[in-house]
Amino acid sequence: MMNEGNEAGEISLYEYAGGEAALHRLEEIFYEKVLADPVLKALFTERRPHHVEHLTWFTAESFGGPDRFTRELGFQHLIDVHRHLKISDEQRERFVKLYLEALDDANLPDNERFREAVRSHIEFGARVAQQNSWAATDADLHPIRKVPRWQWPSEDHCRAREVKREER
Repeated sequence: MMNEGNEAGEISLYEYAGGEAALHRLEEIFYEKVLADPVLKALFTERRPHHVEHLTWFTAESFGGPDRFTRELGFQHLIDVHRHLKISDEQRERFVKLYLEALDDANLPDNERFREAVRSHIEFGARVAQQNSWAATDADLHPIRKVPRWQWPSEDHCRAREVKREER
C-alpha cells in the first residue's frame, strides 16, 4: 500500500522480491507477455531498447530499492510515454492480469501480503497510466508527480480483502 509504514523490522518489498535481478526477470517475462498479447498489441507495438530496464528501475524504486528511475529518467518521462495512448478498460485490466501471471512465471514469492502489495501497486499504476493516457491538458493528468513508495499491506487489509472474495 502506498505510504503506509513498514511493520517494525520488516524488509522492503524490493528485498523480499529478491532485489534487482528478480525484478528484472519479472519485468522481462511481463514484457514478453504484453508484446505477444492481442489486446495490448496497439500499446506495445514493438520491443523497445531499455524498456525492461526502465520498468525494472520503476518497480525497484517503488518497492524501496534504488531511486535510479527518478535520477535517470524522472517522473515526467512516465507521463510522457503514456500521454495520448487512450488506454481502454480492457487494456488496463489485461495489463494487470498479465503482470500478476508474470509473478508466478518469474518465481517471485507467493506470500499473500507480498502479492497483495504487488497487486495494489500494479492496479494503482495502471489506473494512473490510463487517466494520463486520456488527458487532453495537464489539468486532466493524475496529480501524482513522483514515484510512489509502496509498502507492505497490513494483516487486517489482507483479511478484509479475503472476506470480500469469499462473499462473492
